[in-house]
Amino acid sequence: MISPLAYVDPSAKIGENVTIHPFAFIDADTVIGDGCTIMPYASIIRGTTLGNQVKVYQGAIVGADPQDFRWNGEKTFCNIGENTIIREQVIINRSIVEGQATLIGPGCFIFANSHIGHDSILQKNIVVGNNTTVAGCVNIGEGTILSSSVTIHEDCNIGKFVLIKGGTRISSNVPPFLIMAHNPVTYYGVNAIVLRKHAGFSDKEIDDISKAYRHIYQTATSTFNALKRIETDIEPTPVRDEILKFVRDNRMKLAGNQFIED
Repeated sequence: MISPLAYVDPSAKIGENVTIHPFAFIDADTVIGDGCTIMPYASIIRGTTLGNQVKVYQGAIVGADPQDFRWNGEKTFCNIGENTIIREQVIINRSIVEGQATLIGPGCFIFANSHIGHDSILQKNIVVGNNTTVAGCVNIGEGTILSSSVTIHEDCNIGKFVLIKGGTRISSNVPPFLIMAHNPVTYYGVNAIVLRKHAGFSDKEIDDISKAYRHIYQTATSTFNALKRIETDIEPTPVRDEILKFVRDNRMKLAGNQFIED
């Protein structure tokens, strides 16, 4: 059902069984997947694609123009994965790079008054809490939870199955499987409940993760030395190797790590 009081540009591609409520705005060059619901006063801006079964609540703006002085009107995109929920007053910006897209994966839940900046990539099943700000060019791994009022600065990489507690400010990279809290940000342990209940990790895998992060965050040594100790102390497994790869790929720059590199 499309309300006659909604604005839907004639060029917009609307799927089957879509509900568009009064006073919603659907711009040109948009794609609305099957079964989507667009609530009153929500706006879907040009260059945006919504996957199937996406629900956009009142006042949200999906595919907004980037808030970046480097953007000069290039044609850019915003892609939202299926079964994602976007609550009230959320703003998601398009990319600033010609032909590129801000990407929100399937099954995400973005709570009210949150902001997702240009060129950020959120993998599947991510929760973004109320009043949380994700700056541009941030990459967040699957299953991660950002609690309310979290701030993620530009160019940060957040690993998968991370929990960042409310009000925490992140200005560097957060490796997978752990909890971060407080300001300044502090390592707060392994995200064991989520790993065990929702990601199917074994007790041994969780124990290996705990050992790895004790070396990185709790042994008063450099990250370089911590990685050497992990390789010696923990037998090779996909989980161990994922931690090592993340740290090395991000040049050993980690949030909450106070120790100077060798």
